[in-house]
Amino acid sequence: MAKLLSIAQDATRTEISWRDYLEMTKPKVVALMLLTVLVGMCLALPGAVPLQPLLAGLMGIAMMAGSAAALNHLIDRRIDGLMARTYNRPLPKGRVSVSRALSFAVLLGLAGFTLLYWLVNPLTAWLTCASLIGYALIYTAYLKRATPQNIVIGGLAGAMPPLLGWTAVTNDFHGHAWLLVIIIFTWTPPHFWALAIHRQKEYAKVDIPMLPVTHGVEFTKTCILLYTLLLAIACLLPVLVGLSGPVYLLASTILSCLFIYKAWQLKFADRSGLAMAVFRFSIYQLMLLFIALLVDHYLWS
Repeated sequence: MAKLLSIAQDATRTEISWRDYLEMTKPKVVALMLLTVLVGMCLALPGAVPLQPLLAGLMGIAMMAGSAAALNHLIDRRIDGLMARTYNRPLPKGRVSVSRALSFAVLLGLAGFTLLYWLVNPLTAWLTCASLIGYALIYTAYLKRATPQNIVIGGLAGAMPPLLGWTAVTNDFHGHAWLLVIIIFTWTPPHFWALAIHRQKEYAKVDIPMLPVTHGVEFTKTCILLYTLLLAIACLLPVLVGLSGPVYLLASTILSCLFIYKAWQLKFADRSGLAMAVFRFSIYQLMLLFIALLVDHYLWS
């Protein structure tokens, strides 16, 4: 009986262990990112995307994104343990050790880089590596703690996935890919600042200079509203250069108006829980926007 109990406990620990490692890769964030990678791939070509760069590109980019997320968990483990949103993560709770988390992140990143380098192309491998360094080291380790403009400056690393998808199937830069990067780059501040308003006291507690902490909630609300207006303009760029057609134009216009309206509510008619509602809406807004790009591409091209 004691032996059976020991085996059951080992099995439980194994189950918790792999779930902890999966959690460190931030799978929901990576899934949204992979959607933008896929759209970048599809918009780069008039026809079907070749199978090898499609599968190897998505897998390699996902692995390196997961590595960056694990490094984020590792670097932020102290402040994560002090915040209600993150205190139950594997590292603050001690379910995964620092050495194992580091080994996991490094091995996952190296595997992803190798896959991209040999089965996709070196350009995509190095660009993805640069994004990893930008997010995990420059943003998480330095900018996040150094300036209230952390998410604006560091947002470029998180905005790169459509470009990575584009280069994965073309092995070349193109201005159209950068338009998709601009959309995500402009979307990131209002998306994250809404969460920062909701978690203002927690960020202040751990001395992270998020905009609501350093400049106040009302100033941040104004910035969110202004950025949603800027985002609406950025979302029109694919139409203006002929990358997308009327299906995307209609969808992006509706989504932009809804985002602006929600930001206006947050600024002038705030209520309990609205900041978090704006944060959640922004996720769906980006997801639907890129789905519209994809649908328009195959209906309009």
